[in-house]
Amino acid sequence: MSNHDREELIFDWNDTDFRPTAEIQFDDETLRDGLQCPSVKDPDLDQKIRLIHLMDELGIHTADIGLPGAGDRARDHISTLVREMAQLKITPNVACRTVISDIEPVVDLVQKTGQSVEVCAFIGSSPIRQFAEGWEFDRMVQLSRDAVEFCVNNDLPCMFVTEDTSRASPENVRALYTAAIEAGAKRICVCDTCGHATPSGVRSLIRFVAELVKELGADVGIDWHGHRDRGLGLINAIAAIEAGATRIHGTALGIGERAGNTEMDLLLVNLRLSGWIDNDLSKLSEYCHAAAEATGVIVPHSYPVFGSDAFETGTGVHAAAVIKAFRKQDTWLANRVYSGVPADLFGLEQSIKVGPMSGRSNVTWVLERHGVTEPSDDQVQKVLDMAKQTPRLLTDEEVLHAAGIR
Repeated sequence: MSNHDREELIFDWNDTDFRPTAEIQFDDETLRDGLQCPSVKDPDLDQKIRLIHLMDELGIHTADIGLPGAGDRARDHISTLVREMAQLKITPNVACRTVISDIEPVVDLVQKTGQSVEVCAFIGSSPIRQFAEGWEFDRMVQLSRDAVEFCVNNDLPCMFVTEDTSRASPENVRALYTAAIEAGAKRICVCDTCGHATPSGVRSLIRFVAELVKELGADVGIDWHGHRDRGLGLINAIAAIEAGATRIHGTALGIGERAGNTEMDLLLVNLRLSGWIDNDLSKLSEYCHAAAEATGVIVPHSYPVFGSDAFETGTGVHAAAVIKAFRKQDTWLANRVYSGVPADLFGLEQSIKVGPMSGRSNVTWVLERHGVTEPSDDQVQKVLDMAKQTPRLLTDEEVLHAAGIR
C-alpha cells in the first residue's frame, strides 16, 4: 500500500495551518523540578547518568541537573553530570535564586569542569507571592539585574526565570524582563508555577512577552515552564509553542511538585505526531521506565502510550480489527486501525489478550503466537469458557493451560 493510499484511510480533523518557524527546543527538568515531587526519591548517580544519556538520544537539548545550593550531594552529582555531558549533545543548566551567593558555586563548577553551564536564575513575580514574602518590587528588579549581570561578568549563560508569571501583572512582567534582558540574559522563562493558566491565557501571556522582546530589539529565546494542577500542562505547552515559545520544559511522566509538570514524554509524542519534530523516539519508553525506576514512581497502567494497557486489548471487536490487519501482513495498518498512536513509532507493539469480552479470534491469535498453528474448535472453546468465568484478562500461560497445551 502506498503512502498516498494510507493517507486516504484516515481523515484528519486535526490538520492545522500552523507549523513552527523555528526549531522547538526542550529542557528536561526531571532531575531538578521533577525531584521536588513529594513521592519520589533522589536517584543514584548512575541512574541520573543513564537518564541523561537517554535524554540525549531523544534529541532533548538541555537538562536542568539540580540546585547547586541544595548541599554537597547535589553539587557532587551536578559536577559529575556536567563532565558526563561534555561528550554528549545535550547541555546542562542549573537552578539558582537571583542571589549572587546562589550563583557563585556555578562559577566554581565551571572552573573545575571546564564546561559551560547555563544558570536559570529565578524569582517570584506575582503580587500574591510578593505580598506573602513581604518583598519590595524595586528591590526585586534590582536583584534580578544584579544576578544576571553577575552571570554575564563571569561568562555564565543566563536564563532569567519569573516564577508564577501566569498570575503576574503586565507591568511587573515588563519591568522584570526588561531589566534582565538589558543586563544580558540570553533567555527568559515564562512560568505557570502553580498550574493556573488555561491555553488561552498561555497564548496571551507568551504573545505579550514575545512583543516585549521585539520592542527591545533583543535576540532572546522564550522558554515555557508549566505545571498541571488543573490537568492542562500538556495542552498549555502546545499553546505556548503556537504563541512563540522556543524552548519547552517538562519532566519524565510529568513528575514534579504537587500534581507535577508537563509530561516531557507525551509532549514529544504529540509534537512527533503533529509533524512539528522528527526526533527518533524509539527509546522514549525506555526513558519513561528508567525514570520510574530511578525515582520510585509507578507508571499507571492506563498512562498514555507508555502504560502497560496503552496498546493491549482483550475486547473482541477491537482485537478482531487489529488481528485482521496483522493477517494482511500490514504492521502500519495494525498499529492504527484501533489506535490514535502508532505503537511502532515509539518502539512498542500491539498486544492481543483473552478476557471475558474476547471472541474466538483473540484465542486463536494468542494460541498461534505460541506455536499452535491450527487450534481446534475444542481448544478455543475451552479457553473461552475459562475467560468468561474470569473477571480479568488471562495470562498467556493460563490460555495455554486451558487449551491443554501446558
